[in-house]
Amino acid sequence: MLDRADLVRLYRDLRDRPVLSVYLDVDQHDPAQRRAWRTRLENEVSNEARRISNGGGDDGGFRAAVGHLESALQDEGFMKGRGWVGFATADALVHHESLPVPMPNLVRWEDGIRAAPYIRGLKRLRRIAVVVADRRRARLFDLSEGELRELPSLVADQDLGDLSDVGVRKTGTNRSGRRGETATDQAQRILEENAERMWKSTVEQVTQIAGSEGFLVIGGTPEAVGRIESLLPSRLHERTETSTHLHLDMSSSEVREAVSDVAASLNQRLQGDLVDGVVDQARAGGKGVLGRDATVEALREMRVDTLLVSRSFLRDDPELADRCVGTALAQDAEVEEVSGAGADRLDSEGEGMGARLRYRIDEVVAAAD
Repeated sequence: MLDRADLVRLYRDLRDRPVLSVYLDVDQHDPAQRRAWRTRLENEVSNEARRISNGGGDDGGFRAAVGHLESALQDEGFMKGRGWVGFATADALVHHESLPVPMPNLVRWEDGIRAAPYIRGLKRLRRIAVVVADRRRARLFDLSEGELRELPSLVADQDLGDLSDVGVRKTGTNRSGRRGETATDQAQRILEENAERMWKSTVEQVTQIAGSEGFLVIGGTPEAVGRIESLLPSRLHERTETSTHLHLDMSSSEVREAVSDVAASLNQRLQGDLVDGVVDQARAGGKGVLGRDATVEALREMRVDTLLVSRSFLRDDPELADRCVGTALAQDAEVEEVSGAGADRLDSEGEGMGARLRYRIDEVVAAAD
């Protein structure tokens, strides 16, 4: 998939040129329906050709762009992934790929790419680091774009060496061991130290996997989960979730299914916090706006840091949604498609739109004075 920077670059490069944007829902599992997407594509192309003709436009460039995309699709039967996207100009095929999330069926010929539907796929680019651990072993996973990869496990050293001399009362010598420490006590201490080293190494690896924007899911025994959580850097706390359903004997497919559910819940929680923050700032006259008019104005003034749009807004008013998403991308703002409880609040209090701002107008006026 394109990452956000690539999508921004593509949007800016093509914003003043006629572009054919095609999105397809190809999430088919029935062999009898393996080419149903082609019928939907043909219908959408016919509808768009009719719209262009009724508007008095010249569809020559549109037909040429359709030909470029059809060439890319000519050998496809069952599609990989759940969605498909393609962008083409009259001169060339610009980009096409399968997507890991369902897409609406859409064909549009207009200046610039239709970017709003792609935003849903960007969430799947967030890497998810997964660790399932006890005091002896830590299984590590990296989930990216729907694909789960298991990494080499970390294992705590269980070699206790020779403890035969432990338990003998010691005087002031340079020999190893602690005064009065039994073999059992020393064995326990060594195992705990080895487990601690393993957990610290685990935290180093999952922090690197999650990066600055990814998620972390922790499972395993309560002892291991608690200790790993306590060792995490503070910047990762809000992007971390624990799961009681993850255990060391799970298969990779079981881990993937469990983690997908946890990640969706974590993502909705973070989105809810983001919406709550924007609502609070908007009500207090701070760096937040709510509602379509206020958000469009903030976008026009290039003050938006993060644009929030609900899924229902994208569905019910796709033209306005795409203009807003495109304007946000053009000014390098983040765009978040909100779902769940956060989307419900955004719909009820902001007509499906809101934004976290880079600055307030009064701050600019004060700085000028």
